[in-house]
Amino acid sequence: MHELDFIDWICSQRECDPAVVPVGPGDDCAMVVAGGERLLVSTDQLLDGVHFHLRNDGAEAFGRKAMARALSDIAAMAAVPLAAVACVSLPKGFSRQDAEAMYRGRRALGDRFNCPMVGGDLATWDGPAAISVTVFGRTDGIEPVLRSGAKVGDAICVTGQLGGAWLSDRHLTFVPRIAEARALASRFDLHAMIDISDGLALDLWRLCRASGIGADVEARQVPVHSQAETGRKDVLPLEAALGDGEDYELLFTLSHDQAGHLLAAQPLEAPVSRIGTIIEARAMSLVDAKGHRKPLQPTGWQHQT
Repeated sequence: MHELDFIDWICSQRECDPAVVPVGPGDDCAMVVAGGERLLVSTDQLLDGVHFHLRNDGAEAFGRKAMARALSDIAAMAAVPLAAVACVSLPKGFSRQDAEAMYRGRRALGDRFNCPMVGGDLATWDGPAAISVTVFGRTDGIEPVLRSGAKVGDAICVTGQLGGAWLSDRHLTFVPRIAEARALASRFDLHAMIDISDGLALDLWRLCRASGIGADVEARQVPVHSQAETGRKDVLPLEAALGDGEDYELLFTLSHDQAGHLLAAQPLEAPVSRIGTIIEARAMSLVDAKGHRKPLQPTGWQHQT
């Protein structure tokens, strides 16, 4: 089973009343309307041996990353966290000391972003450790930024630097870009946004598909992290930046003029780079320094069974 195909099938089932759920499966968060208020909801899971290595990284980092991944989806909508619930499956023999460390890791980010854990479920089994965190968010005066609003001619921008996160503890210690997303959305008219969790190329493809457009990416403008430069001999640094994932940076589009103002001002602690342009053709291309184009494949992390 291919992950993307199954997700497409889920989205096609159309369980939701659009008046109650104006944004359903397929974006970083769902949006539910109740009593005139809009509530954002996102869930994410962390599996030992897939997203994390408990023996090497420790229980506290396990809890922290589980919370950080869920909060990153809230950031991708330019929303504010409200509360969270978690389902935790622990391997038999997991110590009380490690369980408390896992809780402290989760709570450290919860406290930082005023997002308390308000409930959940705990179980033990013979398998590896797993955590699923669901986060609720609110708009707090800023219109949520969806994946589906990119326009032809938009500048494509990213925060931070990309690639090589797995080669250090960066995939464990990243801070969700909630403050940055709020600052961007309050000062500029963002048309579309997504967080880079599975790889720049794959997540850009998701944004393009949701918006019904394509993209030209300037290879020399992609901000490659130094860890991608020095990490592996079998993967070029640019390939790592395009496909590694686990960066949890923001990928967004806005008009050419507004992008110019943003890049000149650089109002965030994280640097912002323009990496390309939204085009009408429903395809992605990588453009080299000489203007030569080649297809940009949506490489990145995908689950398969």
